[in-house]
Amino acid sequence: MAEFRRNHTSKGNTGPAIIRILLIVAVVGVVFYLFSNVMGKMNFDSSYALSSEEINDSLYYAPSLSHGQVVNHTYYSLSYIEEYEQAEWVAYELTKSSLQKPNVPRAKRFEDDPKVRSGSATYYDYKGSGYSRGHLAPAADMAFDKGAMEECFYMSNMSPQLSVFNGGVWNELENLVRDWAYKNGRLSIVTGPIFTEDMKRIKGGVAVPTAFYKVLLDLDAPEKKAIGFILPHEKSVERMSVYAVSVDEVERITGLDFFDQLIGDELEAKLEGQYDMSLWPLDESLYNQRVNHWNNR
Repeated sequence: MAEFRRNHTSKGNTGPAIIRILLIVAVVGVVFYLFSNVMGKMNFDSSYALSSEEINDSLYYAPSLSHGQVVNHTYYSLSYIEEYEQAEWVAYELTKSSLQKPNVPRAKRFEDDPKVRSGSATYYDYKGSGYSRGHLAPAADMAFDKGAMEECFYMSNMSPQLSVFNGGVWNELENLVRDWAYKNGRLSIVTGPIFTEDMKRIKGGVAVPTAFYKVLLDLDAPEKKAIGFILPHEKSVERMSVYAVSVDEVERITGLDFFDQLIGDELEAKLEGQYDMSLWPLDESLYNQRVNHWNNR
């Protein structure tokens, strides 16, 4: 106590002691503030989390050399071409686990895509045209979640398709893709129309593609593989193997570069330059359904 009183009452030492104390308090306060601020953001500030666009960019791997506005939805991404009023590609991942989930009810309404800056095609652009609103990302692939189902009914996910094509050979390929995804665990999928200069147009300037493509990539063991399909926009009685091509061939025709963010150059060249149809088994019953029933509806 005597020492305390001496320091407390000594006028010569009061100033420096107070300054030192204030400096220590200030430093501790700044450190505490910075620590609390960083920890608070890490734990509670949603701006520290990845945005849905960033998440989707990492999930769906948009093709390179896209020519339109890239739009990221929750479960798929697309590139919208204003000139043709539809997507040039739609990319998503299809998994065995999503296919095992109970199906939600099919959406009842087609909606304009609110994320397309120039405005997407509308429901009425197709009405009375003689063409169906053909899904690029199929509703059956998005049936695992109500939000996914609703998003896949955006008009940006549609292309004008002949009913006999949509319900025939295109339908068969969609069913095969689901079978392959279930068997292999997951597939990365990119699909879209093929545009040519002499395309027909319907209301709103929507172009009618001359053909459609799908490219598939399986990066899981035991067999990494890829394949492409190009289907002429018409009724077909040909087996699906007739339309199988390498991913490189689809890239040549579309001018897109698929999966370059997913795999290194060496593996990309190997997987995309060739395909083995035996690794993508066909279902004879689906072919028979198409030829004997779906083509005649």
